[in-house]
Formats: sequence, C-alpha cells, structure tokens
Amino acid sequence: MADDQRDERDQQIEPETERTAGEIRADERAASAATPRSEQMVSEPPENIPDNIHDQTREGEHPYHWHEGVNREHGSTDAVEFIDVRKSFGRNTVLNGLNLGIPEGQISMIIGPSGTGKSVCIKHMVGLLYPDEGDVLVHGESVPNMPDDDLFEMRKKFGVLFQDGALFGSMNVFDNTAFPLRQHTDKGEEEIAEICNRRLREVGLSGALDKMPNELSGGMRKRAGFARALVLDPQIVLFDEPDSGLDPVRTALLCELIMEVHEENGGAYVVITHDIMSARRVADYLAVLWKGRIVESGPASELFNSENQFVRQFLSGEARGPLGME
Repeated sequence: MADDQRDERDQQIEPETERTAGEIRADERAASAATPRSEQMVSEPPENIPDNIHDQTREGEHPYHWHEGVNREHGSTDAVEFIDVRKSFGRNTVLNGLNLGIPEGQISMIIGPSGTGKSVCIKHMVGLLYPDEGDVLVHGESVPNMPDDDLFEMRKKFGVLFQDGALFGSMNVFDNTAFPLRQHTDKGEEEIAEICNRRLREVGLSGALDKMPNELSGGMRKRAGFARALVLDPQIVLFDEPDSGLDPVRTALLCELIMEVHEENGGAYVVITHDIMSARRVADYLAVLWKGRIVESGPASELFNSENQFVRQFLSGEARGPLGME
C-alpha cells in the first residue's frame, strides 16, 4: 500500500525543465521593468569604478547617477544578448557591465556619445573581440565559448555594412558584391550572378555593376556595401555608422532603403549611429549607451518620451544637461 501511494505521488510531480540563459534573462528583464526607477539607481561604490569612467564624470556626481532608466520590454526574443560584459584595452575600460538584448525582427539602434563603446559592441557580436568578463549570446549560443569551426559558421548569420562600405579597391561593384558568395559557398557563377543582380537592384545600383569603387560617390559605396552584406541572406545585419560622411538628403534616402529592405527580408538589424534624425526615422528599438553601460533601452517611441534627463538631452541635442565636455 505504501509503495502504491509513493508511485502515485511520483506521477504527480512534473519533471523540472532546464531553462535557457535567454529565458532566465527574459524573466530578469521583466522583473527589472516592474521595479520602481528609484530602486534601480546604481549603488556601486565609486572606488570600484575604473578611472577613465570617473574622468568622464562631473565632480561630486556618481559616474552612473543617470543610469536609472527602465530596460523596457521589446516584445520579441533576443537575437543577440550581452550579459554583464566588461571589456578593457589596457587601463581604458570601454564596456563596464553591459546588459543589452537586441530584439529579433526589428531595427535596433545603439546610440550614445563618441567613444562610449558602440562599435566595440558590434565586434563582440561577431567574435572579433571577446569580453574580459561576462558573455555574449547569438540566438542563445555563447560566442566566446564557441569552437573555431562553430564561430566560422555563426558568422555566416551576419551581414556587416562598414562605415565607408569597405569595398575592395581592385574589384568592380559586381565582384565586390559576389565576394562572400565565392568565398563561403559552392554556388555556380550563374546563381551568384542572379543573387548579386537582385541585391544590387534592391539598393539601386543595377546600372553600376562595372564601376570601380573610386568611381562611386560616398552614398553609392555604402549602397554597394549594403548589397554585399545581404548576399548570404543574413539573419542579423550590422551597420556601423552608415550615415557617416553623408549629407542630410542622402542620409534620409539611406534610412528609407534600410527600412524597405528590412520590410522585405526581415531579421534583426542593428545600427550604430550618432544621428538622431536617423533614429527617429528608422529605429523600432533604441538603446542609449554611455560610460560602458545602457542608460535606458526600449521601443523608440517610448525613449523619445523618456523622463531620464540624459536620454532627453541626447535625443534632443540640447547643450544643457548631464552630458558635457568631460
């Protein structure tokens, strides 16, 4: 009889399921969003904060006084996630406990003052840099812990548009666009031509296949780089200051192109920029980075109405506020 009762109890106990790191972090973000802002103020002792971050801080102010904004839910799963990431170069600490989730299926923008670690974030996503502490996850997999073969395959998920397009000077537009396909696939030239022609047509360069990079304007070089970033059908596309060096009209046109291509192809787009007008035009999700940590992140419409004084100053471009010339 006792054995029968024990068997019945065992059947009623549901096995405990193993939770992924992404699920745990999602619960933590939900708890953070429900926590009053006053309780999210950073209480870290100033003596524990690196000297170069203190140097960016006004006298008498805690270095992370303004890092109190709620990390709002983005309504999606994370394509990329930073978990307590720290990265230093010598005595210069760039990322200092970065926590950030990049949503799937949205255009995200990481914005913030110059030299605050935005481009360093991109290099961590693709495994060009590894954190000194913490972890970076791509679709739930730890990038720093990947074997070389897995890292090579993971990078195929990414397309990257560098600041000036980063075209090979000795190749014409078509061959620049075809380069990833020839390097990383076994596709024949006929199929490569079909893919490249389609992508170049999407970015408005179907008539420039034979032009060399030195024959292109700055905007055309960026569009050629965009086409090249798309040929492997990436799940995540990274843009490192795509508006750098462009006049306002061409910046607006590039923003429109990014939105159009994203609408057609989907995926997670991550844009690094200083340009607030670009953020207003393009971003579904915004993360404001300063002193190696996120001040506030969430849907762009909510951040443009943020009560955080630093976020409001930066997004409005005002001279007066927490950010000075430090």
